Amino acid sequence: MIKSRLCDLLGIKYPIMQAGMGPFSNNNLCVAAANAGALGLLSTSGLFNKNDQPWIYNSFCDTGEANRDDDMATVLESVLKRTHRLVKDKGGVFGPNVMVSAELKEYSKIMIETAIKAREENPEMKDTLKVMYTSAGDPMGWEEMIKGAGFTWVHIVPSVRAAMRAKKAGVDVIVASGHEGGFHTHWEPLHSMVLFPAVVDAVSDEKTLVIGGGGIGDGKTLTAALALGCDGVLMGTRFLATQESDFPPLWKQSVVDATDRGTLIARGYVGPARWLRNARSEEHAVNTLKKSPGVYLGTPDSYMTMEDTSLIDFENESIKAVYAGDKEKALMAGGEIAQRINDMPTVEDLIQKIVKETEETLVNLPKKFLG
Repeated sequence: MIKSRLCDLLGIKYPIMQAGMGPFSNNNLCVAAANAGALGLLSTSGLFNKNDQPWIYNSFCDTGEANRDDDMATVLESVLKRTHRLVKDKGGVFGPNVMVSAELKEYSKIMIETAIKAREENPEMKDTLKVMYTSAGDPMGWEEMIKGAGFTWVHIVPSVRAAMRAKKAGVDVIVASGHEGGFHTHWEPLHSMVLFPAVVDAVSDEKTLVIGGGGIGDGKTLTAALALGCDGVLMGTRFLATQESDFPPLWKQSVVDATDRGTLIARGYVGPARWLRNARSEEHAVNTLKKSPGVYLGTPDSYMTMEDTSLIDFENESIKAVYAGDKEKALMAGGEIAQRINDMPTVEDLIQKIVKETEETLVNLPKKFLG
């Protein structure tokens, strides 16, 4: 059976993380992933937009059996407790994905404090709610709050420089996120084949683990990440197209239907984003080139400072269309791995297939290439 330091550190069966996928609900997917032996991650950023994007907020509450009328902390606490209840008997391990960008710092603090409170009031949750996963911001300054509460801290980065800062900040597990990944990508493209070994060489040691994300979806790609020095992998798009996934049916089927060159880069909420290719995303890419060219030039800009809000209005309208099942107006994120996805299995079956293929590949490689 494949096993890595990640399994030992977190108490999971397989060296696989299910991505956070914010701001979209993945409450049931997280449960399924944790119960199948991977690390399950809960999205939380959908809680920030109750009024602006109610279709996302309502989905989060409904799939998490939370009251839509409760405040942000109470909703998250309900979801955390529900997740614990549904994974504890199978020894599942999970954590919340919390965005820590500067403009969200107030919300981030609420999310982390809520998770700490839940564990303190329910001590048995320390066996399941083990991880705090942070993203989309500077990790510096969060160590005392996160690790002081007993969490294993995971943070995602796009570069060696960011990985070194995460290590300095005290992060336990650093996720190297290649440009192949879905939805939020990075201002300066760096792909997994280069990024993974570069981050491993820069920060991996007896105290710091490296996980590879971006373009991972089967045993072949898991094997490749391990060969490049990673302690495990992060998968988002492959988990999106599963039976337990909380994503709208149109979105899930569109991942399965994606073909060669099935994604493109255009504007997203917090910068460049990778979308499934369709007429709507191609229109969005044209508008991005005109109104936010930094997405293609590696020059960061911000929706917060833009006078013209038509890009974000277009994105909001298009995401809303996905939830309404409107295929003509739908804009759906997805990683490059989508073109290699052609089915929608259960999470358990998917993980078992990936593990089996990884084991077979690892065994057969020496036979093929070592005389």
